[in-house]
Amino acid sequence: MRYLQGNQQDDHAMHHHYPDFDDHALITSRYDAHSGLSALIAIHNDTRGPAIGGCRIIDYQSFDSAMTDVLRLSRGMTYKTAIAGIPYGGGKAVIIADPARDKTTGLLEAFGDFVESLGGRYITSFDSGTTLADIETIATRTSFAAGTLAEAGNASGTTAQGIYHCMRAAADIVHGSPDLSGMTVAVQGVGNVGARLADRLARDGVLLIVADANEARAREVADSLGAKWVAADRIDRTTAHIFAPCALGAVLSTKTIPDLSAQIVVGGANNQLATPDCDELLRRHGILYCPDYLANAGGIIDLHYQRSAWNAEAVETHVASLADTFVDVAERACAQGRGTAAVADEIAQERFARPRTSA
Repeated sequence: MRYLQGNQQDDHAMHHHYPDFDDHALITSRYDAHSGLSALIAIHNDTRGPAIGGCRIIDYQSFDSAMTDVLRLSRGMTYKTAIAGIPYGGGKAVIIADPARDKTTGLLEAFGDFVESLGGRYITSFDSGTTLADIETIATRTSFAAGTLAEAGNASGTTAQGIYHCMRAAADIVHGSPDLSGMTVAVQGVGNVGARLADRLARDGVLLIVADANEARAREVADSLGAKWVAADRIDRTTAHIFAPCALGAVLSTKTIPDLSAQIVVGGANNQLATPDCDELLRRHGILYCPDYLANAGGIIDLHYQRSAWNAEAVETHVASLADTFVDVAERACAQGRGTAAVADEIAQERFARPRTSA
């Protein structure tokens, strides 16, 4: 599907009608007939530094759905970089295409040219529908791509490690010990991050239940780790100590939350809350929720070090500190009788608030 015609720079008046528009610093699009590129880039906030965030390739069913996704995801990246304590703002890119059918070298190169045209305001990396190899192709046309440092490996592993640390902290808060052995964890989505998380948990003696929209993939991971697998539409209702959403967002809703058996939710998916009020609903149901952009910030920390001075030990120390931040968030939320997402948002907003200008 193709929805963009020509190249369009930001015009705030054009975007105010989108519910997820949040005073974004830049929204721009590009259509390239030769390669078939139809792409959107959104920069939510860049007061802390250039915006950074992955590129998704999805065959969106409408232009509005693509715009909604890029607006929500870029905003989430602002919160993620702020809560992670790295000098970047939040941005995101989406390419409207079927990654299995439409992703070509020409399309990726055209997207690289698009990124380069912004002069460093936006730094891209991989996300749903893109791989490390894709980013390497994009990087042949722009210097503003992250995640290709050979010695660093795949940043998805660091994302999984951050989730693991936050999961241990949550277990300590709820059960009085960070030891996960013998606990049951339901992992929803076993792609780049979910599979690595499942592997790390298996090494701790966790009883795993996995699910994926690709049933063959779920069976493969389950067989390799000695885990159970269930259908993708049942995983959120499966009995477990911890629920780990690692697929697409909006899985925590007014419909699904009452049916959760888990007392803890810590996962890698972005935008897990279907609506903001789900934060309070989780609290009322006695479910400890680690805000998604805090749990999954390990990958963006990894990319920061790849673009500055790579040091594996420094990366691990920084990623492990996400658990300390989560403990602080959880304690403040408990003391104030508020949801953890609201408290984390407040901390992040203090860090990225635009400086006031004098009249």
